[in-house]
Amino acid sequence: MSTLILIPARIAATRLPGKPLADIAGRPMIVHVARRAEESGLGRVVVATDSAEIGAAVSRDGHEWIMTRSDHPSGSDRIFEALTLLDPQGNVDTVVNVQGDLPTIDPNTIRAALLPLAEPGVDIATLGVEIVRDVERTNPNVVKIVGSLLSPTRLRALYFTRATAPWGDGPLYHHVGLYAYRRAALERFVALGASPLETREKLEQLRALEAGMRIDAEIVDAVPLGVDTPEDLERARRLLS
Repeated sequence: MSTLILIPARIAATRLPGKPLADIAGRPMIVHVARRAEESGLGRVVVATDSAEIGAAVSRDGHEWIMTRSDHPSGSDRIFEALTLLDPQGNVDTVVNVQGDLPTIDPNTIRAALLPLAEPGVDIATLGVEIVRDVERTNPNVVKIVGSLLSPTRLRALYFTRATAPWGDGPLYHHVGLYAYRRAALERFVALGASPLETREKLEQLRALEAGMRIDAEIVDAVPLGVDTPEDLERARRLLS
């Protein structure tokens, strides 16, 4: 498969304005993410942004970027615009969406997101981590995957929720919002528009499930640090210093 890694990055952020350009160990956060995406070895890496300032920071470190519109409602819409601009001929088979606020992500974790696409029936692949801390089981900010266990490292997703689910004894799985799309699946996904459950749970991936698309999740060992708050940023600085 021909694979393109796209990293959506917008300059506006409610809780941490200018987040992609935040300095971590002497480099902007978005540069750390681009470096780790390239270290995955999956293919071409491009930052898709609405900011020339982000683009300049990426370019200075030798990475590729592309300007996209500023009015996209989601990162999925942004990466689809980038895909159509970068590959109008349709040569790319698979698109990996790596969030721009994961400066410490392990390149092996990025590679793992592609594994479920070895199954021809899978439209979208993503990642999960077994929850080990009790506090996360009831935390609505920790999105859970409800799914059928296909193997010790693979779930077929049936639902995603902020609630504590499924009920009863057994493991719960924390969803990691990194996706690998078949090209046709991404095109279909962005054309669907928001679904009722997506709107209710505020979880974009439910749109695909409501439309009958198949999402499988590869189970990995650890949740990558997502930088959403000043406290997260300080933690990333400590880890990468």
